[in-house]
Amino acid sequence: MTYSLSVDIWHGLGDVAPAASVVTIGVFDGVHRGHQTLIGRAVTEATARDLRSVLLTFDPHPVAVIRPDKMPALLGTMTDRAARAEALGIDAMLAVPFTRDLAQLSPEEFFSSVLLDVVQARVIVVGENFTFGRMAAGDVNTLRELGEAHGVEVIVLPLLEEDGIRFSSTTVRGMLDSGDVSGAARVLGRPFSVSATVVRGAGRGGKELGFPTANMYFPDERALPTDGVYAGWFIIRSAAPISGDMEPGQRYPAAISVGTNPTFGDTRRSVETFVLDKHADLYGHDCEVEFIEHIRGMEKFTSVEELLSAMNRDVAEIRTVLGISSS
Repeated sequence: MTYSLSVDIWHGLGDVAPAASVVTIGVFDGVHRGHQTLIGRAVTEATARDLRSVLLTFDPHPVAVIRPDKMPALLGTMTDRAARAEALGIDAMLAVPFTRDLAQLSPEEFFSSVLLDVVQARVIVVGENFTFGRMAAGDVNTLRELGEAHGVEVIVLPLLEEDGIRFSSTTVRGMLDSGDVSGAARVLGRPFSVSATVVRGAGRGGKELGFPTANMYFPDERALPTDGVYAGWFIIRSAAPISGDMEPGQRYPAAISVGTNPTFGDTRRSVETFVLDKHADLYGHDCEVEFIEHIRGMEKFTSVEELLSAMNRDVAEIRTVLGISSS
């Protein structure tokens, strides 16, 4: 997605501008409602004390370094993270390069060398499951003890949950894996979305089927809903001129297909979006797709006619889901 950010983003400890700060710490992948609570509290505390608010995160994800075989799919990019934190009022984001050397710091060394010396933390806001230091040896009790010894206030917030569902990035990933995009939206506090530049696909959708699609491809480490068809919205995020009847920033109802094209033997996994009732040349434009509801799983059809019949049924159901009448 194309962002215009005013928040300061520091990509290393040496980039940090010196100033007393209120700091919240975590990976913040997806910036779900639990993360939003932490960020909101940090912003509130910073405003009340006339201090700078800082989100301290890590790049890459710590698991990518410590246990790469267990690396989870990411719910968003680092830029996504910064944009969502900025919208919540954060002043700056520090993306600490996570290395094996950093992973070997003891809790005391991390507290002293990063939180005190670099970020100049006066208040630290974390969730109750926060751990830090070599082998995750430090927890919130360790953090409180270090804070008390160095005159730093530590605020620990309970994990957010609702109706027995714990709000976490892991929960969101599990929901996406089962196609429960409406559940994921509940945890995120917004529809799950992906952004990319529209590229040319096989050209089959418009020429052969009458359903021209905007095609997006993502790296394997990017989280996507399970393969299937979804109702959602399509937004053009780039400001370049558009040939057609669509405009940047408008939300258009859409049928979204995630996965390969088994009917035609295509093996690349993609997000293909058919925008209802609109026609535009979207190649090269940065666009965003929001997922609202799962319609059906991915199927292999025996003929083009069978596929077209299913696609027409999908569009009719998507109109109902989104409250859109036929044009």
